[in-house]
Amino acid sequence: MNILNSVEENAMTDGFTQGFSHGYYLGRAQAAARPFEGRILPLWDRRVVFIQSGKGFPYAPLDHAVFDAISSLTTQFVAADPGSNVVDFATEWGADLVLVMEGMDFSQQNADLLRSRGIKTAIWFMDDPYYTDVTRLFAPHYDYVFTIELNCVEFYKSLGCVNTFYLPLGVDTKLFRYSHVSPNYRSDICFIGSAYWNRVHLFDSIAAELHQRNTRITGLWWDRLENFNLLAPKIRLNEWLPPEETAQYYSGAAAVINLHRAHDDETYNQNSLNIPAFSVNPRMFEISACGVLQLTDERADLSRFYEPGSEIIVYSSPADLAEKLNYYLAHPEERIEIGMRALKRTLRDHTFVNRVTSLFSTIFNGS
Repeated sequence: MNILNSVEENAMTDGFTQGFSHGYYLGRAQAAARPFEGRILPLWDRRVVFIQSGKGFPYAPLDHAVFDAISSLTTQFVAADPGSNVVDFATEWGADLVLVMEGMDFSQQNADLLRSRGIKTAIWFMDDPYYTDVTRLFAPHYDYVFTIELNCVEFYKSLGCVNTFYLPLGVDTKLFRYSHVSPNYRSDICFIGSAYWNRVHLFDSIAAELHQRNTRITGLWWDRLENFNLLAPKIRLNEWLPPEETAQYYSGAAAVINLHRAHDDETYNQNSLNIPAFSVNPRMFEISACGVLQLTDERADLSRFYEPGSEIIVYSSPADLAEKLNYYLAHPEERIEIGMRALKRTLRDHTFVNRVTSLFSTIFNGS
């Protein structure tokens, strides 16, 4: 009886501690975000046709985020699927711009017809450099090319796309935001994403540390781990979470790991030129928008977006990651401060409204 009471008492104490910690985080995040609420947005008096990627999940949330950003920044706006007959409509409507997301399902002939009728066209590539064997075929059919990979700018220019610009994706703060979550979503350490081989090697290297913690891993192919049996209770295998649930896991985590995919993974890439990846992934902005500590591998232009050591933590090896996880899990105030600084930076600089504003400025202010 005494033992049972002791177990119940410990459980109550742990539950109170976790609840208090999460409530403190939530209050700090609300205060950090308040200055960015109700901002007046610029409004472009232009007619824009937006061609969605049409690729379904997981691209649909990105389509929707860009849709929302464009609709909040333009006076007249129409969205269409890539298979739609937009050429005659855009001509009759007097469109100032047709913006195509990804473009793999949009007719190159339609892109050429739009240009021949004096309508500006732009394409925004979401997967560079991993599918450049494909994107190189239709990039030259557009007036403007926007790429999420800095190292692809010169690549597209070499194909004759003189108006090529670096434009990373942003974050949809309606989906990715700090929020109160149930205990089921709370963890010490969280990672959400597919088990590309470089990720498998990293997680195998720190499996013992992950096993000792309340760890949550979700995504495809994690049964490739040599230590899968050890970590299996902590893994939601072969599930691709919607963004709303992903954000709940981020908000409930003390620390979230980010590890970019490798540009030379021959299993999944169509990048025969082996164009290196310099730029950060969209996950970086999504994690930071939830106000949580993020530990990420290095990318060449990371400091363009967040200040390492202040707004984000960079690790150089599995051992370094394990050491930093242990440190920040033992120092909650420090990790919360870093997460709050990342949240503020994200809301200020890295939303899809920021990105679409940059895109419009590039096209319309240069015309």
